[in-house]
Amino acid sequence: MRLIVRLVAQLVAITLLCLTLTAGWVMVDAHRAIETEAATSAERVAHQLENLYWHAILWRGSMRRDNILPRPEWESLSTLKLISPGVCVSYAPAGEEPRTLCSQLEGVGAAAPAWFSTGYDRIFGAHSSIVRPLTVRQPETGAIVVRADPDAAIRQAWRQISVIVSVAASMAICMCALAAVAIVHALAPTRAIVEGLRLLEQGQYGCRLNLLTNGEFRLIARAVNDLAERLAQTTAERAALTKRLFEVQEAERRALARDLHDEFGQCLTATLAFAGSIETAAAKIDAGVADEARSIARVAKRMMTTLRDALARLRSQDLEELGLEACLVQLAASWNAKAERKAVVHLRLLGDLADLPQAISTSLYRIAQECLTNAMRHGDAANVYLRIERAALEDELVALTVEDDGGGDATRLAAASGHGILGIRERIAAFGGSLSISDAARGVRVVARLPLIPVEPAPMKGFALA
Repeated sequence: MRLIVRLVAQLVAITLLCLTLTAGWVMVDAHRAIETEAATSAERVAHQLENLYWHAILWRGSMRRDNILPRPEWESLSTLKLISPGVCVSYAPAGEEPRTLCSQLEGVGAAAPAWFSTGYDRIFGAHSSIVRPLTVRQPETGAIVVRADPDAAIRQAWRQISVIVSVAASMAICMCALAAVAIVHALAPTRAIVEGLRLLEQGQYGCRLNLLTNGEFRLIARAVNDLAERLAQTTAERAALTKRLFEVQEAERRALARDLHDEFGQCLTATLAFAGSIETAAAKIDAGVADEARSIARVAKRMMTTLRDALARLRSQDLEELGLEACLVQLAASWNAKAERKAVVHLRLLGDLADLPQAISTSLYRIAQECLTNAMRHGDAANVYLRIERAALEDELVALTVEDDGGGDATRLAAASGHGILGIRERIAAFGGSLSISDAARGVRVVARLPLIPVEPAPMKGFALA
């Protein structure tokens, strides 16, 4: 829409510029026309006066010197007809007072506005007078002085400009309106293209453009559709690859947990047994050796505790054996049972979570595990609320919510580039879900939504353009 508005605005600006140039050209032409009419009136009146002199001389029938310059009656209706509207003619024989004859102003036009009169005077100034001798051989016959009446000149210029500019403005408005309609019609497909690109930006790769038009817009629509198809294919391949990577990761975790349990667990158990045996044997012989044996036993116990925590984080076979609900209860209980715990974990399960797909159950457990770890280690919360809810009527969505009361900055957490948040995002993106990190009443709220049934976005409706 911004493109259409800009083009229409440019069209209006060009039209106004053309109207301004037209008005200027009309003013210059009107000024020249007034000067031309004044010169033409001077020629006609001079010719008329010369004829009147010759008539007067012939009528007297005398060629004496004192009668060569009679006084003809030139201020008549016939002479007035020869003067253009808005022009004044002055004539004075040698040694006599000049007499002026002006045409009527009624035929020139209505009075011009004050702003036009002021502008016209500033641009062109006053019209120059035209002086024409009646005869060259007899200067004593006097000269004719013709000038344009300033008020009449401005009226005439205003009349021409108002008429021509009105017609030009009417034509320009009609042309602008028709051109604007043509531009809007021609650029109508851009709205559909922009809407399609926005849907692609939102991840709705199933939308398609169906433009009933030819030319470049059809090529653009075809390119957008090809891009959407490639993005959908790439996204599907990426999701499948991500799921496969998580499956491989879980398998590696199970193998690592098994190796740690079988190797390190047995070694630590043997170390504890050896330390106890050494402590018993050295109790009566060397007290220092017995103390060292007890120190070894304490270190081994701490290592076994750390190993059990690591195995709890690594092992996921309990999900297959016990189910998601039991594992979540065990996860919350393990955090609450720790002596160095900072907060109490409150667990709430809503809906039937027993028949969830194994991949989604594993992802939910890992997301809950990571969120609880972040809340305990990086926050200063007294309570952490873990909630997993499945829709009661439509089993299409399962939502996991973790909220704490330890303050924190949701914006900073959302922009964090750590592996924990990145792993959560990747797990959610693999199933086409969504992640929301926002401020809670007294802390931070993390909401993860995973769809149970993949839903393809509806294709975009085609735009039929005339």
